[in-house]
Amino acid sequence: MENEIFLVAKDPENECRDLIFHRDGTLRIKVVCLNENQYVLKPDEIQFYALNNGEELLFETINYNYEEPGLIIEAIRWYAKYIGNPEMEIESELH
Repeated sequence: MENEIFLVAKDPENECRDLIFHRDGTLRIKVVCLNENQYVLKPDEIQFYALNNGEELLFETINYNYEEPGLIIEAIRWYAKYIGNPEMEIESELH
C-alpha cells in the first residue's frame, strides 16, 4: 500500500471540509473539522478521529464497500502528511 495514490478535493465553500479519494479505487473519505461544524455521523460508515494542532478532525468514509480496510488508515496517514502533521495520531473514538 505504500505506493497508493491519494488526492484531496477542497470544498470551495468550507475551508475545513476536504475529501480524500483513492485515485485507483472507490475509497472516499470526508474530512470535517468538528470544532467548527456540527455533524451527524452516518451509522453505516466508518469513522476515525484525530487532533491536528488543537482542531478535532473527523474522517468518515463515503459509501464504503468494506474492501481493503487498511487503505482507510493509509489514506488518513497520507492526509496527515499532506496537511503538515505526519505525527498526527489517528483514533477510533473521539476523546
